[in-house]
Amino acid sequence: MPDTFWRREVIEPALDEDTERQIAAQKDWIASEPSNPRPYWQLATLLRMQNKRDLALGLLLHAVHLDNEFGPAHATLAEVYAVTGDSRAAWRHARQAEKAGLVEAVEMLGRHGVPEETTGARE
Repeated sequence: MPDTFWRREVIEPALDEDTERQIAAQKDWIASEPSNPRPYWQLATLLRMQNKRDLALGLLLHAVHLDNEFGPAHATLAEVYAVTGDSRAAWRHARQAEKAGLVEAVEMLGRHGVPEETTGARE
């Protein structure tokens, strides 16, 4: 099939090459600014595209460790934890993203019916 040839022989290798270039750029950025959470988040996003979920998770957690108010990493963590079934962690990170002005994670969890566990006293 012609589609298979173009996809396997042309498109996928080009995308893989570009992704590897972007990964190298993020690693260079991390080396030059190790306390900046943004390149860790961006590198995690690229690694998720390569199905390297554990590495991505570690980078995302490091990003929020560097800056607990970095909303994009919290929003991505909410998505990661929702996919793995950890609704408590998903909501915790979605709420942190919301505090940073990003409501998309809260909306996504609500839209997909991810239950929000409440802790604390009953009313």
